[in-house]
Amino acid sequence: MIEIDNIVLNDVEKGFSLPPKPELLTQLHELLQSSEPELGQIADLIATDVATSAAVLKVINSSSYGFSRTITDIKQAVMFLGLNSVTNLVTGFLLKQAYDQSQCCISLERFWDTANEISEVAMLIGRKMPVEVPLESLHMLGLFHDAGIPAMALKFDDYVNVLSSANNNHDMLLVDQESAIYNTNHATIGYFLATSWNLPKPICKLILRHHDLEFFKEPHEQDFACSMAALKMAEHLVQINKRFVSVPDWGYLKTDILHVLELDEDAYQDIKDDVEELFS
Repeated sequence: MIEIDNIVLNDVEKGFSLPPKPELLTQLHELLQSSEPELGQIADLIATDVATSAAVLKVINSSSYGFSRTITDIKQAVMFLGLNSVTNLVTGFLLKQAYDQSQCCISLERFWDTANEISEVAMLIGRKMPVEVPLESLHMLGLFHDAGIPAMALKFDDYVNVLSSANNNHDMLLVDQESAIYNTNHATIGYFLATSWNLPKPICKLILRHHDLEFFKEPHEQDFACSMAALKMAEHLVQINKRFVSVPDWGYLKTDILHVLELDEDAYQDIKDDVEELFS
């Protein structure tokens, strides 16, 4: 990992405009470092940011969670989900607020819409996986996995053309096109952003490798492999519902993904049908 870290640091030194870790998140992490974190104190801190609180409650009360009762305040959310889970949701919302549209050559609204859809689908898949992975972790992974893209768009004025070319070239991965032109890619930049915001290490590693075609050829912990599989299937299902074409790496990875998730073709079709209902 040392070589990767050095590469990322060199990229950042070239002038990438990565959003700093927000003060609310810094204060939250400081409270979490306590030997006995006080739930009420942490809930009160989150509640001071009305927009963040509302966003967290919206996610928790969505159909993705399927709670039988409505969660009405952050203290309830902390009690139901736990500190780490609520922190993940807070982090996801703050990331969406961190980039400045006026400085960016792509539509951030469209970008975050897609990221949010991938998050929702990843959580839907997560409820059907052979191992339990916190839905908040899949939500965060869905939001953060492409977070290096806005950073690329802020640094390179012509990045919108590269993104458009990638969307129209279904045989070449975006990271390969980025690396050929800029000598770096959004997965690498996203990894650095995730580590600088103190995201859980497994999520940082998944962000770094989410376009690595060799990932499923290696041994991994089951929850780690399932998280990657859920993300990749979610990317694919969102893409075919929005653009009616698969993502470039789906053909390489489908068999491995179904194997990891312990799904046969019929079970995969059932999930595909469920996602189509979300988009209908």
